[in-house]
Amino acid sequence: MSRRSAATVPASPLARREKAKPARSFAIVAMVVGLIATVALPAYAATTRPVTEAEAVTLHQAAADNAQSLVVASEATPEALERYSYSATTPEEIEKKKAEEAAAARAAASAAAAATARRTGSVASVDLSMTAAGSGEVRWPVADFSYQSYNLFGGYAGHKGFDMMTGTGTPIFAAASGVVRTSTDGGGSYGAVVMIDSVVGGQKVSTTYAHMSYGTRVVSAGQTVQAGQLIGQVGQTGYATAPHLHFEVQVNGSYIDPLAWLQSNAG
Repeated sequence: MSRRSAATVPASPLARREKAKPARSFAIVAMVVGLIATVALPAYAATTRPVTEAEAVTLHQAAADNAQSLVVASEATPEALERYSYSATTPEEIEKKKAEEAAAARAAASAAAAATARRTGSVASVDLSMTAAGSGEVRWPVADFSYQSYNLFGGYAGHKGFDMMTGTGTPIFAAASGVVRTSTDGGGSYGAVVMIDSVVGGQKVSTTYAHMSYGTRVVSAGQTVQAGQLIGQVGQTGYATAPHLHFEVQVNGSYIDPLAWLQSNAG
C-alpha cells in the first residue's frame, strides 16, 4: 500500500469519541464546582454574618410567643413594655398590684358586712372592752331605756319578762357574773338570744336577753362572764315589733319580776 492512500483514510467513529472524552469530563467538573459555590457561599456568609439587634428582638419575640407576661428582673427599664398581649413589669409594680387587689377585696368585704347590717337591723360594732356602770354584784343590762305599762312582767298572758325599749345597736351587758348557757341567733320567738346562769346572794339566778341584733353576740355557750360585761346589742329579731331588750329573770327555777329584781339588787 502506498503512503498517500494511508494518509487519506478517515478516522473511525470510535477514535473520535476517544478524543472528545477529556473535553466533556472537564465541562462536567466545571459545572459541579459552580453549583457547589452557588449553594455554599451564601450559607457560609449567613453563618458568619453578625445578627443585628432588630433581628435578635424578633427572635426573642418568636421564642416567647406563648408568654402572657415577661418579668424583668433588672431595674434598668422602669417603664413597662406593652406590645399586643405582652407586658413586662418590675417586682415593685407586681407588689403594688397585689396590694391594690387586697385593698379592693377588703373594701368589698366591708361593703358586704354593711349590707348585712342594714338588712338585719344591726349597727356598727361597739367597744368590746366597755362595761356597765356600777360596781355591784348585779348591773343594769342596758344603760338607758323606756317602757310601757303593758310590757311589765305579768302584763299579758305568756309574757315572763320585762321589755326595755331602746334603739337598735344599744349595748347589752350581763346582769350578773356566771356561765353562758345559751348563745344563738336561732332562738325562735326570742330571735338572737343569750342566757346566763349565775349565783347571786346564794341563790341560783338565770337571766335571759332576747331579740338581739343578728351577728352582735360576743359571748358563746360555756364561757364565763363578769357582771357588766358586754354580751351583744339590742335588735328586733324573733317575735318583736320594735327594737328592745326582752329581759327575763328566774330565781331558783321560778320566774320573777325582772324590773323589781333589778331595782332591788343593781348598783
